[in-house]
Amino acid sequence: MAPGSSAAERARLSVVEPGGVTVERGVVVDTWGGPPPPGALRLREGMLVPGLVDLQLNGAYGIDCAEAGSRDLADLAARLPRAGVTSFLPTAVTAPMGALTDWLGTVAAAQRAWRPPAARILGAHVEGPFLVPARAGAHDPGLFCDPTRDRIRALYEAGGGALAVLTLAPERAGALQAIEALAARGVVVALGHSDATAAQATAATAAGARLVTHLFNASSPLGHRAPGLPGVALTDPRLSVGLIADFVHVDPLVVRLVLAAAGERVVLTSDAMAAAGMGPGAYRLAGRTVYLEAGDAPRGADGGLAGSATLAGQAFANLLALGVEPALACNAAAQRPAALLRRQDLGRIRPGAAADLVWLDGTGAVRATWVAGQLAWGDPGA
Repeated sequence: MAPGSSAAERARLSVVEPGGVTVERGVVVDTWGGPPPPGALRLREGMLVPGLVDLQLNGAYGIDCAEAGSRDLADLAARLPRAGVTSFLPTAVTAPMGALTDWLGTVAAAQRAWRPPAARILGAHVEGPFLVPARAGAHDPGLFCDPTRDRIRALYEAGGGALAVLTLAPERAGALQAIEALAARGVVVALGHSDATAAQATAATAAGARLVTHLFNASSPLGHRAPGLPGVALTDPRLSVGLIADFVHVDPLVVRLVLAAAGERVVLTSDAMAAAGMGPGAYRLAGRTVYLEAGDAPRGADGGLAGSATLAGQAFANLLALGVEPALACNAAAQRPAALLRRQDLGRIRPGAAADLVWLDGTGAVRATWVAGQLAWGDPGA
C-alpha cells in the first residue's frame, strides 16, 4: 500500500486482480474475480479503474471554462474522457459578482443538457472572490471582497443551485457565517488563497469547511512554529486535501509527504486551464493571457503560476510513477472527490454504481474510457 496507508485503509481500498464487471443500462450490476466468462470484453493488460472525478477544472483543449458558453462546456465534456475524466466541476476564478452568477446559469444549462458518453458536469466550482491579496496567485485582487450574506445568497441561488464547491479565505470578515450558510445548503466549502493561521483554519473547519484547495499553492507555508492552513490540512481528519500532482506546483517529494500525512484524505485536483491537452502557446484564463512553455506549467506575464496543463489522467499516472498503490491513487482521483459531493454512485466500481470506467495501460496511460457504460474514447479491442 502507499505511504500513509493503514490496516483500516487497506480494508476500504482494495484491488481485485484479475477480475471484471458486468454492466447493464449504464450501471454496474456485478463485480467478480477470476477469468472472464465467454463473450466478455477482455482487457489483456493494465488495470480497470473508476472514472476520474475532477473538482477543479478551469479549462482544457483550448476552452476556458469561465468564458465558455453552454455549448463550449458540452464540447469540453465530450473531450475529457480521453484523459480518463468522467465527471468534473467547471471552475471559474475571481470575477465580478454579476459575471459569476451569470456563469453559474451557463453551467446549469450545460448540466441539464448532458448526455453520455460525455463527461458528467456535476455542478460548478467558484474559486473566489472571497480571497486575500497576499495570496492572490493568478486572481485579480482588485475584485476581492468579503462574503456577505447577500453575496453568498446570490451565488448559491444562481443557476438553480449549480454551485457545488466554493473556495474562500477563512480569515475574511464574515467567512465563518458564510461557511455555515453554504454547508447547510450542501455546498462544499474549500479553504484556499489564504494566509490563515492554524486557529482560523480550525475555526473554519468547525463551521463546516471540508476541503483545502490546492495545498501549498497560494497559501502560507507550513512552518514548525506557524503551521497555518497547511498544518491543519495535514492533520485534521475532517478535511480533504486538494493536491496538484503535476510535479511543478508541488515537488514530488512533497507529494509523497502529503500522502504519508493525509493518506486517503487526499483529493487529486488538476487545476487545469485551457492549455491542458494542447501544446506550448498563449491561452486564456478568465480574461487574462497565460503562456505555456514545453515542460512547464502555464504562467502569467509576471512569471507566476496560472493553473496547470496536466489533466487528471496524467496526474494519476504521476502518482503511480511515485510508487503510490493503485487503490490509494483511485481513492484520490475518484472515490474521495465523488464522496465530497455526496455522489456515492460515482468514483467506485461496485454494484449500483454508474458504469464510469477507465482502462489504463501498464504506465497509467488512458487506453479507453466509458461513461454510463458507453464507450467515450479509445479502442478497447486494440
